[in-house]
Amino acid sequence: MKFTKMQGIGNDYVYVNCFEETVENPEKVSEIISDRRFGIGSDGLVLIMPSDKADFRMRIFNADGSEAMMCGNATRCIGKYVYDNKMTDKTEVSLETNSGIKYLKLFASNGLVETVEVDMGEAILKPADIPMTMDGETFINKPVDVGGKMYNITAVSMGNPHCVIFTSGVDGINLEKIGPMFENHKYFPERVNTEFCEVIDDHTLKMRVWERGSGETWACGTGACATAVAAVLCGYCKRDEEITVRLRGGDLAITYKNDGRVMMRGPAAKVFDGDIDL
Repeated sequence: MKFTKMQGIGNDYVYVNCFEETVENPEKVSEIISDRRFGIGSDGLVLIMPSDKADFRMRIFNADGSEAMMCGNATRCIGKYVYDNKMTDKTEVSLETNSGIKYLKLFASNGLVETVEVDMGEAILKPADIPMTMDGETFINKPVDVGGKMYNITAVSMGNPHCVIFTSGVDGINLEKIGPMFENHKYFPERVNTEFCEVIDDHTLKMRVWERGSGETWACGTGACATAVAAVLCGYCKRDEEITVRLRGGDLAITYKNDGRVMMRGPAAKVFDGDIDL
């Protein structure tokens, strides 16, 4: 199987061009290739596929083999892949995902894409649609018992479920211990991605993320979007103003628009090409 390793601010996946390759049992393949000692090493597997609804289609699998709904960093990398490999000459591309069609704007230099802006669609705030086993129209800055300790969380879906906690000293948080407790909390029937965020100022946030099915990753595009939305809802930042979200792997620029849409802008990079005998 031929593949390309790519990363978006440290959120790394193995990408396979399914216009040319066939991947049987992608769930198992993702487990094999994601292993950082015995495989290629990645946060998961991304398939670039034909679509009858958009220019391209994405399927994404976590390191544990579970299929994800969306990944903001992966959408940017796909934009770079299809343009750099001359699968399209357009700088505005539509991408079918399991959480709807996303629209990408590609910024190229010397024939190669360096930065991608993604219209991530509207943030979903209703608990039933996140999904979350709670009633009401929103779940904003409310206390929840996790492992015997109370945390105020804000729940947001960006096509996949997130809960955001605003706190100080994010670098010192033991995510390996508390991450799984959030991920598998009874309030989130499909598990949840969890963001721990420190507010630097009204335009800057610092974030670490525990992703369902993958553990702590260096970046999460949908998580950065959810965190920016939560920061606006909790009064730390403002709508329609660009917010810099600092993640372990780098920065993303997020804008929560007045119409409810979320725009994400950030880099995408190729690491290497290869092939693996499965």
